[in-house]
Amino acid sequence: MRTDDTKFTLDTNAIIYYVQEDPRAVPLLEAILSKPAYPLYVSTISEVELFSFSALPEEEAERIDKLLLGVSLISLDSYIARGAARIRATYHLETPGSVIAATALFTGSTLLTRNVDDFKKIPHLSLQAI
Repeated sequence: MRTDDTKFTLDTNAIIYYVQEDPRAVPLLEAILSKPAYPLYVSTISEVELFSFSALPEEEAERIDKLLLGVSLISLDSYIARGAARIRATYHLETPGSVIAATALFTGSTLLTRNVDDFKKIPHLSLQAI
């Protein structure tokens, strides 16, 4: 995978695997993070998901905070909400996944996820497995 000129949106699970030091996720995300000329996007719905774990260790919360400081957080506005609603209605994804997919489409970026099968049916959505 080329990381030199690709824009990415991180799925929630990509962040979780990175924070938990998954050996497949860390090298890939570090390569992406080392290229600051290209934006890295995260939907605010991922922020909700990440911080909603009741047993989130403080160390992981700090790593999430540090990662989020270096990305462009994309808020859920009406345009993304309506795109997510179309995705949810058509492809029967859960709301968070629909919002994340709509965010990637909105930003024109590749969605970095471990759940490629959940998203592959969405036309025009670029995917990269982590």
